[in-house]
Amino acid sequence: MLDRCDRVQIAVHDASRAAERFGLLLGSEIARRDHSRHLAARRTILAVGESEFELCEPDGAGPTQDFLARRGEGLMTAGYCTADLDGLARRWQGLGVSYDLDNEQLYLSAEATYGLPMVISASTYRRRVGPVSFLYETTNVLKSDWRRVAAVYAGLFGLDPSRFSEIGSPRFGYIGTLTLFDPPNRLDRIELSQVTDEVHAMGRFAKKHGDSLYMCYVEVHDWPNVRERLLSAGARYTPRGSDPVTDPDGGWVHPKDLHGLLLGISRTGLAWDWSGRKELVPPA
Repeated sequence: MLDRCDRVQIAVHDASRAAERFGLLLGSEIARRDHSRHLAARRTILAVGESEFELCEPDGAGPTQDFLARRGEGLMTAGYCTADLDGLARRWQGLGVSYDLDNEQLYLSAEATYGLPMVISASTYRRRVGPVSFLYETTNVLKSDWRRVAAVYAGLFGLDPSRFSEIGSPRFGYIGTLTLFDPPNRLDRIELSQVTDEVHAMGRFAKKHGDSLYMCYVEVHDWPNVRERLLSAGARYTPRGSDPVTDPDGGWVHPKDLHGLLLGISRTGLAWDWSGRKELVPPA
């Protein structure tokens, strides 16, 4: 019942300053501003490609203020969309899963989803803004068994496990699966990454935070544009290859350069290489 990865919500101290930084590095634009009762926050909503990044400033006691006090600025909520918001709510009611409805968005607590706070919005199609194409992945880092988590998510969201693609990385120290929503049409998925050690960055994060939301990934149709933005701004980013100046594929932006957000970036179609369909990867 999930169509796409639709948005992320990021807790920040100063949304105006954060919006400037995201605009500089990713070419995003401010789409609108509003308020969330559930988050107890003022929101500055950025258009990032076809997706949205919500910059959330607390305006009282609540989840956003709690997050900032506990973790500092960073990725707070993973967001997906569905064409049947009411049907999804009825599904959860039938499963006995509690949720909150605010601003026509459904919120699931981290207790129901292995440390991954979620917000579900109604599917809509937007004009693409900037060199980013879309958000396609949010990562649920796990100490729990990824197989159990995959089964729970399949039940919560009506996903088809036969479409999932198992993953593993000695480089980053994890095993797991990609809960692909609609392959091979789209890359959108929740990455379930069960850490295999506490040496790599992901393992250290899991040791500190347990099952939780770790990072997200965007696809870009103009990687040279984004690469130049990163280099010109002196942003810390790790290329997929060896040379940050000429890498043709993408990389990872350090959380300190995006207000606590660890952001993966890949050029068009590259992510099929580790998503079970290497034949779909176009040449660089």
